[in-house]
Amino acid sequence: MVFDCADPDRVAQFWKAALGGYDFPMPVPDGFLTWDDWADAQQIPVEKRPTGRTLVDKVRDRPDIFFLQVPEAKLFKNRLHLDIKVAPGLSGDERRTAVDAEVDRLIELGGGVVRRTDEPDGYFVVMQDPESNEFCVA
Repeated sequence: MVFDCADPDRVAQFWKAALGGYDFPMPVPDGFLTWDDWADAQQIPVEKRPTGRTLVDKVRDRPDIFFLQVPEAKLFKNRLHLDIKVAPGLSGDERRTAVDAEVDRLIELGGGVVRRTDEPDGYFVVMQDPESNEFCVA
C-alpha cells in the first residue's frame, strides 16, 4: 500500500501509532532523534535524501505501507482507504464507546474527524490523517 504525501515522516509516524504493530524497518541510529538529524550529521544534501518512509508489520503478517513524497496536494476523495476495527462484535453504546475512545486517541496523534455515522450496520467515524487521507474507525 502506498500513500502519496507532502511529509512522509509525519504521515508514517501517524500510521505507525494508529495501527500498532508496525515499525520502521531500521531504527534511527543511536544518538539521533530522526533520520534527518542523522543525514545532517553525515552532511547529506537534502535533495539527495530519500523522499519516502516505509512501515513493516513487526507483529502480524500485514502488508508493508509506503509513504512517498509528492509535490502535488491531495485534491479529491481517496479511492482506497483503511478501516481501523476497534469494536468487532460490539453494538449500541458499547460500540460507540469503543469507537469514540479510539477516535479520541487518533485525534491526539494528529487525526481529524470528518463525520460520525450511525447506520443500521453500526456506528463508525470517518477520519483523516494529518494530510487529509480518509479512513474509518469502526
